[in-house]
Amino acid sequence: MFNARKKIVKEKGVAPTELEEAVAKALFDIEVSPTSDIKTELREVYISAAKEVEVGKTGRALVVFFPFRVWRTVRKIQGRLIRELEKKLGNRHLVFVANRTILDKDFRRKGIKVRPRNRTLTSVQESILEDVVGPTEIVGKRTRISVDGFKILKVFLDPKDKDKEDIEAKLPTFAAVYRKLTNKEAVFMFPTV
Repeated sequence: MFNARKKIVKEKGVAPTELEEAVAKALFDIEVSPTSDIKTELREVYISAAKEVEVGKTGRALVVFFPFRVWRTVRKIQGRLIRELEKKLGNRHLVFVANRTILDKDFRRKGIKVRPRNRTLTSVQESILEDVVGPTEIVGKRTRISVDGFKILKVFLDPKDKDKEDIEAKLPTFAAVYRKLTNKEAVFMFPTV
């Protein structure tokens, strides 16, 4: 377990939860398995947190947070890594998200002269939306505002991925995770042709 502990990077003094240790152990097992084709990429990959999210009637989903530094590597192997981890962790739906920092409007008080565009609330929420949908891609978005002022974001995913990797079954999971992370309602669907 000591070697699997290297796969979790937490702030000083914070102990990892059992769920985080289970994810780290599964990552380590994939890395050391001789048959794994993503073992070289996994060497520099580690997690920062893991949470369970309630998903309506379908049960629970697991959200794994990665530090932004390793996110580029994770993006390359995301599809294969999700498949491997779902086998190891008992067929729960998995969602990968990068840790991102939001700077509020009084950033100057913290000693920062300019707020980068990718640190704004809107930009971070857009990036979380792209992270949540995993290996598939977003091809369109619509914001629907009802008469009472309730906003719903309709997100259209790439129709080529409809049959691949059980994406259709994960659509409620994507919506629940996005709602949990951003407090915004979103409906994920494939465009009808």
